[in-house]
Amino acid sequence: MSIAPPPTPPVAAPGYRARHTLPLRVEAARQLRRRRTLVIGGILAVLPFVLIAAFAIGGQPAGRDGRVTLMDTATASGVNFAVTCLFVSAGFLLVVPVALFCGDTVASEASWSSLRYLLAAPVPRGRLLVSKLTVALAFSAAAMVLLPLVALAAGTAAYGWGPLRIPTGGALDAGTATWRLAAAVAFVFASQLVTAGLAFWLSTVTDAPLGAVGGAMGLTIVGNVLDAVTALGHWRELLPAHWQFAWADLLQPHAEWGGVVKGVALSATYGVVLMAVAFRHFRAKDVVS
Repeated sequence: MSIAPPPTPPVAAPGYRARHTLPLRVEAARQLRRRRTLVIGGILAVLPFVLIAAFAIGGQPAGRDGRVTLMDTATASGVNFAVTCLFVSAGFLLVVPVALFCGDTVASEASWSSLRYLLAAPVPRGRLLVSKLTVALAFSAAAMVLLPLVALAAGTAAYGWGPLRIPTGGALDAGTATWRLAAAVAFVFASQLVTAGLAFWLSTVTDAPLGAVGGAMGLTIVGNVLDAVTALGHWRELLPAHWQFAWADLLQPHAEWGGVVKGVALSATYGVVLMAVAFRHFRAKDVVS
């Protein structure tokens, strides 16, 4: 009785390299040409000029009941204006590009019925997710940098270059304040990793991009609401939203890093777990669209 030889493993086509499929530059060019990318970039770039116009129409801000807030010092210098723009946008506006870029990655391909053709190219599933996630995070980081950068330039042109006036008293020289502002922007991006991970996971679960983007934003809002419930006590410290404004501690005469470190560690942990779940789910997913 003869024994049949084992099947010969398939041989890759000459010149095929899995790591060369779907290059980052190709994916970045595709995303850059999309209308929603241009719209988001336009909104973030225009916002500082809208605030400058509002201050020009409404006059110089003044403290209430003898208290000076960050908004009251917005026109003190270009650095003050950039910090104010970051403060008014960090809670919600800067969540939108992260949820959009990361939630629209895989789900948009599925909605266009092009996902199965990408995988049949063949692009390995892991390579597909790595390329799309890397570009999505890069575009999210660019959005985080764009707003304060434009605000710093526009604020300096409108209010001059000078030290950062701290509402609680004191000031930071312009050079130190600029580096502190850069650290604050980096923290804002790191604190959004949980939103990025959530949106990316939802993008691998659903074929509706709006479902992934809306779901990530909705759950982020729920986190903000729960953080406002003081009855939860110390449990709120497990919510990424609890630390979203910890970057303000960096803009004090003596920077406090405790809240920043906790916020980054918590958001990064949630984000990595959610991204790992997304990879695990997509590897076993039956792609039919």
